[in-house]
Amino acid sequence: MHAEGGRMLGVATRLLKRSDLAEDAVQDAFVLIWRRAAQFDPAQGRAMGWVYTILRNRCLTLLRRERRDEATAPETFDQHVYAEIIDTAWDRLETASDLRRCLEGLDVGTRRAILSSYVLGHSHGEIAGQMRAPLGSVKSWMRRGLLKLRECLS
Repeated sequence: MHAEGGRMLGVATRLLKRSDLAEDAVQDAFVLIWRRAAQFDPAQGRAMGWVYTILRNRCLTLLRRERRDEATAPETFDQHVYAEIIDTAWDRLETASDLRRCLEGLDVGTRRAILSSYVLGHSHGEIAGQMRAPLGSVKSWMRRGLLKLRECLS
């Protein structure tokens, strides 16, 4: 895990947008990983996926606790950077992985919305703004897409 700490800090910093919270999230994640190590089941996925899920959940918990309701300013969204990050995340998925196979079964908009949420930590509102789509539509896409993913992966 020592070698993974830097990457985890980078992910947490990207999600939380504050280095102090990111450091707390990584520390808390390591403690949770240590305490819950016996709960890891290799039949349900790879260890690194489990580790990053714990980190992501910890980051989201910290965001909720901070009650950050700050809207992202439109000028901070760069369409090209946004698309590049999502495309890079998609390209990094192993071509033979179940997750990639299941994500390929979704329409492109739904897949991008889900990746935006999980990779960039964007809220439904931020995704709606980025995709220039109604908030209700984005919420529906996300809900239906996640249900399809759950069904496909089980």
